[in-house]
Amino acid sequence: MSEKDHGTELVRLQGAALGFETGRPLWQDLDLSVHPGEFVAVLGANGSGKTTLLRALLGLQPLSAGTIEVLGKSPKAARREVGYVPQQRRFDPLTPVRARDLVGYGYDGHEWGLPVLNRRQRRERIDAALAEVGATRFADAPASRLSGGQQQLLRIAQALVCDPRLLLCDEPLLSLDLNHQREVSAVVDRRRREHETGIVFVTHEINPVLPYVDRVLYLAGQRFTIGPVDEVMTSETLTRLYSSPVDVLRVRDQLVVVGVPDHPAHQSEPVEEP
Repeated sequence: MSEKDHGTELVRLQGAALGFETGRPLWQDLDLSVHPGEFVAVLGANGSGKTTLLRALLGLQPLSAGTIEVLGKSPKAARREVGYVPQQRRFDPLTPVRARDLVGYGYDGHEWGLPVLNRRQRRERIDAALAEVGATRFADAPASRLSGGQQQLLRIAQALVCDPRLLLCDEPLLSLDLNHQREVSAVVDRRRREHETGIVFVTHEINPVLPYVDRVLYLAGQRFTIGPVDEVMTSETLTRLYSSPVDVLRVRDQLVVVGVPDHPAHQSEPVEEP
């Protein structure tokens, strides 16, 4: 991804910090920019602040320090132009909602308090979102009866129905089998290529998105590093980040990471870009 000027930044954090009420930061001194069409994967152990970062970008979590802009304004002011894919949760089997109705809720929620499109226009928007993620074939099926992968495609369609400029994904591959992980990853990548949508993609598993990622933000124990996959996902970088031996092996087209501590020690100094 080539450098862009500040005017095209979809996300801009400067000196950003987030922490708990106890004063212990999740991370601090974070500078991050996301440009149109860029795919940024956010990795790190549980508790490292990945989901909290998305909450800050949505305007749901204030920073402890620093500044944050989304689409050139405050996160709250930018919400109508931001799509959000939540973590995977199975629907209650008794939920009668059809797939297309679930996607429609994404449109209705964004348009609350504004003039509503007529029924034909609304249906066209929903049909287009379903088609974009390859979900047309089960559009009228009860959402609760669909597979986990199909349900996650619906959540992506729900996030895309209002044509967002920025898409935030919170562990969208969680609990999915490998085929569905690849399908979901490919749908998100196609969106950013065809619409120049910026992607911030929180995940525990980088391999399904490895072909698509421009940069990785890796969070670990109050520390972080940012850069291209080949610079961040190395034994040297992760060993420095965790202050503990970590091996990164490449097996064909897959990365295998060995030795990441379950509970990394909390450090106070951020790691600079490699």
